[in-house]
Amino acid sequence: MTKKAKIFLLSRTDSIGDVVLSLPVAGMLKKMYPLCKIYFLGQKYTQSVIESCAYVDTFLNWTELKELSPKAQIDFLKQLKIDEIIHIFPKKEIAKLAKLADISLRTGTRNRWFHWLYCNNLMKLSRKKSSLHESQLNLKLIKNLESTPSISHLPAYYGFSAKGLPDSLKAFIETEKKNIILHPKSKGSAREWGLDNYASLIELLPQEKFNILLTGTEEEGQLFREKLVHPYPFVKDLSGKISLTELISVIGAADALVACSTGPLHIAAALGKLAIGIYPPIKPMHPGRWAPVGENAKVLVTEKNCKKCKKTMNCECIHSIKATDVSILLAELK
Repeated sequence: MTKKAKIFLLSRTDSIGDVVLSLPVAGMLKKMYPLCKIYFLGQKYTQSVIESCAYVDTFLNWTELKELSPKAQIDFLKQLKIDEIIHIFPKKEIAKLAKLADISLRTGTRNRWFHWLYCNNLMKLSRKKSSLHESQLNLKLIKNLESTPSISHLPAYYGFSAKGLPDSLKAFIETEKKNIILHPKSKGSAREWGLDNYASLIELLPQEKFNILLTGTEEEGQLFREKLVHPYPFVKDLSGKISLTELISVIGAADALVACSTGPLHIAAALGKLAIGIYPPIKPMHPGRWAPVGENAKVLVTEKNCKKCKKTMNCECIHSIKATDVSILLAELK
């Protein structure tokens, strides 16, 4: 009799960058169980990221699912016949739902009290005290994983790709130049390099060699246009003009992306682009935990033990990184 292929549900309902760094879990499961099926439960706004991963079979929309009645939620999960749910991002209502839906193996960390109520496979995992990267910590939740891959081996487990650039955006990419995306803001989720530094970088990049694009939300565009767009008419401003799916396509068509610790930086790294991350040395925000993971990912960080920056978003350490340091990396593009 043919053995039933395992069905996994990965649950990560937080931000874009966190979701990208969770995708290697799907890749590793496909390696361990080649015939398995993988569902990924995420927020609606991360759907484009999750569906860009070849190792995920089906995206499940938590934004919609949570609006259903409790019975409808349970019935929905039951009909999927899931063998194991892995709570990569702990969320009490999802942990409870998984138990009520009779998912036989429910994996979570010991660190959340509600996992003791709703999970039956408790993993010893402390993210705060670990020296491992976030993507490696996610892999620690896989039962029977013999060893955690090194950072250099993780890109093979992404399975990440971008759709072709839509016709409406092809004019923004110049094939005769190196296309560089600058993503200056982070919605307040990370220490930022500062608009003055991005302006200095723009001035350092020769127009005849580089095509510069700016990305971000409309709100972010309103914050940086005065300093980064109006003085530089050759810069192409895409802020507030494209969807996440289109952003992934633009990154896929570009050569490099420069940003602080944000989702687009991790997308660029997963796509194999030159992803230059600018980071503070502060734990747990430092690159040891949150660096972009990719074959061409680079990190710039001031190596110092800074305590002042923990108390303010205006981080002197990250601001002290020179625009010339970034331009040197970009000049190496073939």
